[in-house]
Amino acid sequence: MRGVLLRLLFTVALPVVLVVVWWLASDGSTNVFWPPLRTILETFPDVWTGQRLKDDVLPSLWRLTAGYAVAAAVGVGVGTVIGSYRRVRAVCEPVLEFLRAVPPPVLVPVIMLFAGIGDTMKIVVIVSGCVWPVLLNTVEGVRAVDPVMAETARSYGISGPARLKDVVLRSASPQIFAGLRQALSIGIILMVISEMFAASNGIGFTVVQFQRSFAIPDMWTGILVLGLLGFVLSVVFQLVERRVLGWYHGLRAQTRRSP
Repeated sequence: MRGVLLRLLFTVALPVVLVVVWWLASDGSTNVFWPPLRTILETFPDVWTGQRLKDDVLPSLWRLTAGYAVAAAVGVGVGTVIGSYRRVRAVCEPVLEFLRAVPPPVLVPVIMLFAGIGDTMKIVVIVSGCVWPVLLNTVEGVRAVDPVMAETARSYGISGPARLKDVVLRSASPQIFAGLRQALSIGIILMVISEMFAASNGIGFTVVQFQRSFAIPDMWTGILVLGLLGFVLSVVFQLVERRVLGWYHGLRAQTRRSP
């Protein structure tokens, strides 16, 4: 119980300190573009009503979820194939290094030409950035499967889908989840960027509209919403990761306790 309380204290300590510093630093501000935090918090409930959450936040979450899910499926699937076969990896590696070096925001105008300006374009933009950390971490995780474990599975006649599920993916799952964690933060960034191009709703669209109309406190409330959204999604991801990788974290804890 004490350990849980200490962990909770460490988790909330820095955010509380940063909020206090922001409050004190901005309290006497008369700069139009740097309003006091007090003003931003007072504006928040007036801006982010239930209707606005429905019209802007939910569409953003839908696009992020769809793009993230597609990127995860493609990244794990293609990464498993590339990581399992040396020749495939040798052929694909130069192309992968080239494609992952291209910043996804640069592709937005190109994607708009083929996918239009609707939700499809925004989902494709998210996929184009999220897929790389998942794919590359999956490749490395599959390559790092313990040869002894693989040989033992072969000796016991474990092959096909069972070998893929219980040996390869299970062994690579810590690195896959590392890629998924990176992809989540990239997805949030690309969600906002994609909504700044030819959009009619979404958090990114709303923040830009506030900025263009010089509703600066309202714009800052949108930035706070994005920060809170990122924090909540990170917590949810950690809970899922802890549950799926319980065996891995338990093994690491046991290893640390060993003399």
